[in-house]
Amino acid sequence: MKSFRNLVKVFAPGVLALMLCAALASPMFAQFVQSVPPDPQIPSKQLISPEDLVQMLKTQKPLVLSIGPRSLYDQARIPGAEFIGGTSSAEGLNALTQRLKAEPKNKLIVLYCGCCPWNHCPNVHPAYKELRNLGYTNVRVLYIANNFGVDWVNKGYPTTRG
Repeated sequence: MKSFRNLVKVFAPGVLALMLCAALASPMFAQFVQSVPPDPQIPSKQLISPEDLVQMLKTQKPLVLSIGPRSLYDQARIPGAEFIGGTSSAEGLNALTQRLKAEPKNKLIVLYCGCCPWNHCPNVHPAYKELRNLGYTNVRVLYIANNFGVDWVNKGYPTTRG
């Protein structure tokens, strides 16, 4: 703690912010984020890796819902994914529940966001919790450790753009 205080005294806040951004963009930070365990409130058996989803899409047709920002969806998305919008808001959760009203409770649903590293995503947990509370029993959540660009697009997985 003492060394941190010394840094604050020596560097202007703007310089510290730049240093933090550089650290967050580094490959070492990306490896660290990938090693962080998923949200303990979403059971690991409900998570699906990008690699496993790619394989699943070859043989199954789950309902894939993009629960992140519109700009992310417009840039690149999983083929066939439907846009719901950010589920960190009441409006987004309402859009999610409205979309699923006519779906059977055992429908295979895959939720994904990818706006930011997993442990900072504001959308995944509220969407998963809402669907479980509504009685949906076959919900999977795409585990995106870093973001959709790094963990899906840059790996060459099937992508629809525009």
